[in-house]
Amino acid sequence: MRTNNMDLNKFSQAYDNDFPYALDNELILNWYPKRVIEKTSMGKSLLELGIGHGYTSISFSKHFSRHVVIDGSEEIISKFKQNHDTSQIEIIYSYFEDFETTEKFDVIVMGFILEHVDNPDMILNKFKEFLKPNGKVFIAVPNSDCLNKRIGLEAGLISDMKELTTADLALGHQRIYDVDSLKNLCVKCGFIIKSIEGVFLKPITTSQIKELKLSEEILNAMLVVGVNYPELSAAILMEISLNN
Repeated sequence: MRTNNMDLNKFSQAYDNDFPYALDNELILNWYPKRVIEKTSMGKSLLELGIGHGYTSISFSKHFSRHVVIDGSEEIISKFKQNHDTSQIEIIYSYFEDFETTEKFDVIVMGFILEHVDNPDMILNKFKEFLKPNGKVFIAVPNSDCLNKRIGLEAGLISDMKELTTADLALGHQRIYDVDSLKNLCVKCGFIIKSIEGVFLKPITTSQIKELKLSEEILNAMLVVGVNYPELSAAILMEISLNN
């Protein structure tokens, strides 16, 4: 089934605050835009794929002078517009496969997108046509080989780190990446890897973190330390381009 034949609205409940992994979402989605912004210049143009929880679009709208967001769920777009000032953002209702423009952008962000779509190769090849010369693409994906899964596998709590969890399925994930598989995909599509970093190094499960009531300082430390450990972190952030 192609992504643009799916009813994306059916996944919208997984983006609510009562979702079991809402804590991870809040931490990761407020953190990785800061890392993207640190690697880009103020005032440039940005094409962002997906609104999702809305955290990233709010962050990016404060940094980029031109900010276009594409999303294929009318319900998610409506919720975002109800809760946020969108005067600095152009929101386009479209499936990624159908989107067309003559505009080219300095930065393209695919934050937690490639695990959802039917054909990641097609998305990468399509959207590189919308990238300016010397432009940058930033990709964020969940990491199948994260530390808490490695520990869970060793403890016999899970049998396969590559298997999609119930949370993955609730979010509409079709696959999960590790560092090597993401690198291989990007290189196959003609990109050069500029940087790879981890997002959120957590040694225990989300439910255990909640039970321990870890401090904000500890949670922030998990984000900071994770930068240097992409193979072990909950998510991978990769910066790619079409030239050196």
